[in-house]
Amino acid sequence: MPQRPSTEKNFRIVVEYDGTAYHGWQRQKQDPSIQGALEQALARMTGQRLTVNGSGRTDAGVHALGQVANFRCRTRLGPVELLKGLNSLLPADIAIRTCDSVPLDFHARFDARWKCYQYRVLNRPVRPALDRHRVWHIYRPLDLAAMRAALPHIIGTHDFRAFENTGSPRSTTVRTVRQADLRREGDGGLIFEVSANGFLKFMVRNLMGTLVAVGLGRLTSQEVEVIRQSGDRRRAGAAAPPEGLYLLHVTY
Repeated sequence: MPQRPSTEKNFRIVVEYDGTAYHGWQRQKQDPSIQGALEQALARMTGQRLTVNGSGRTDAGVHALGQVANFRCRTRLGPVELLKGLNSLLPADIAIRTCDSVPLDFHARFDARWKCYQYRVLNRPVRPALDRHRVWHIYRPLDLAAMRAALPHIIGTHDFRAFENTGSPRSTTVRTVRQADLRREGDGGLIFEVSANGFLKFMVRNLMGTLVAVGLGRLTSQEVEVIRQSGDRRRAGAAAPPEGLYLLHVTY
């Protein structure tokens, strides 16, 4: 008697990855991507061509500690088997932290409410060796007090056009930033953490670059609000490099 086909299931995964070797999250025709690696591993496990939906795209060289994604497939495998199987097939710089079953209508991108990013700077005269692909090294001393004084100017619901790079479709440049924090950590470490209901292209990196300009005395903390209100990308700081950026977690 033939077996009845498996019913369709929806799985949510939390993914950790070192983005150094990848051209971002989104699947590419030629270059390696996080989405592509996940879909290849799933194809080997299930024999199906599946689409893995991420909570959002991360750029080339950007890392994640808590990227959320989902995929739908027909399988008798459960979350535990998928977790173990995927981690056995994925390259060492990508790991599935958790896997669970969710309702069929759950979508990692469309259902996300808040995202939290972290940007890591190493502020010391000597360049790093072990963390050279995981931090932005700045050898000149940064004025942490001045940088912190600029943070209230980016918290709240605002038009963040001045901190957006072109090239990504969006219906509005208004976003709500509910939290922004800057703290020292360890030997020269500087951590910028920001949560919002969404981010424009390069928004976190452009904010970080602008804060560093304040820390170096090239801008004042009050000028950050003037730049935000102007909507002029040319007035903000240069984009911070991708290697210091991490998608920390997503809230639903």
